[in-house]
Amino acid sequence: MAEQIGAGKRITLHFSVYLAEGNVLLDSTRERPEPVSFVMGDGSLIPGFEKAITGLKAGDRRSMVITAAKAFGDWNADNLQTFSRNYFTDMALEPGLVVSFADKSKSELPGVVKELKGDEVVIDFNHPLAGRDLVFEVDIIRVVDADASPVSLAMPARS
Repeated sequence: MAEQIGAGKRITLHFSVYLAEGNVLLDSTRERPEPVSFVMGDGSLIPGFEKAITGLKAGDRRSMVITAAKAFGDWNADNLQTFSRNYFTDMALEPGLVVSFADKSKSELPGVVKELKGDEVVIDFNHPLAGRDLVFEVDIIRVVDADASPVSLAMPARS
């Protein structure tokens, strides 16, 4: 019986992800030399995607819509912050520019210049895909236990 995707499984797959509106391609592994591999539940994927592929098996192909709330979250006006233009010395500010900030734990926090208003700069700290529904197309190639040893296809040397 084929292994199903679930907790503790290593999944190898090809994917393409599009914006649901307009069908704009955001990313794809299909032109890369190798598919991607990850362990289910390791935190590397958005929860909505993990939930959508749970139960699939090697050989399955699916197209699925992941809503904004289950992808990168809804766009939140509380994630807009206004700074004095003086905070940005020696920077040519314009809408769309990505600026890197440090949060309280000194981790990098990117923000996008949303608007320039006189001496103020409005920065958007929402994820760039917040508020956007996504379409994922997946081809499941392999599903194995995460701690399984890789299978070697090499033949032993003759003596």
